[in-house]
Amino acid sequence: MKVSGRKNSLTIETPEGVVFSYELATPVTRALAWAVDAAAIGAASTTAATLSQSANILSPDWAKALGVALYFLISTGYGIVLEWRWRGQTLGKRLLGLRVIDAQGLRLQLPQIALRNLLRAVDALPFFYLLGGSASLVSRYSQRLGDLAANTVVVHERTRLEPDLAQIAPARYNSLLAHPQLAARLRSLASPEAVGIAVRAIALRDGYDPAARVELFRELSGYFRSLVRFPEAAVEGLTDEQYVRSALRVIYGNGA
Repeated sequence: MKVSGRKNSLTIETPEGVVFSYELATPVTRALAWAVDAAAIGAASTTAATLSQSANILSPDWAKALGVALYFLISTGYGIVLEWRWRGQTLGKRLLGLRVIDAQGLRLQLPQIALRNLLRAVDALPFFYLLGGSASLVSRYSQRLGDLAANTVVVHERTRLEPDLAQIAPARYNSLLAHPQLAARLRSLASPEAVGIAVRAIALRDGYDPAARVELFRELSGYFRSLVRFPEAAVEGLTDEQYVRSALRVIYGNGA
């Protein structure tokens, strides 16, 4: 994928020619999100410290060591666990509408999440995130050192606009909606980025080379099929493009 952008935005172009533009999070917004996260970490660490005092029964040194270990696990694990489970978000990022994404638009991987969070200790030097904040001010995509090392960026959550489904997925019987529990699961698992690609692929399908069009819808169909396995009777006879259309109807909650 080809990436270009300005200091306040990141533009990602897929091999199929679909373009996504993201507004980059500013250092101020990121600092506010981190303040929320720091409060959550502080609350959890205080509880852990209280629990670690029970080790005083064995030895004060053991109690101190346990407290330090718990603080490290909480302060580091907080970001890693939440960003992995919530696909690039922590509590603070959710409240501020931010998300961590791969700088090339690829799927965010656990090693990237772990690396960017482990390097927070470096970004925080010498105090109050001075090093990381300075890096985000001068880097092209407002990346702190952890982001540069992990090849990640922090962006504002994209607003999902309702597409014109009358044009993208003409109204007709949708066999996927005959299974509401599976349909709901598909809605919850489909990533906004993949849904956006699917919407644009349908809208621009007539401009694609025939071979590229077949390959694109094969990949998109494969992605949606991998999220939820519908009964064979529900998908029998659907081409890859028809499956993607039906999936979009399900995701946007319109089965008319």
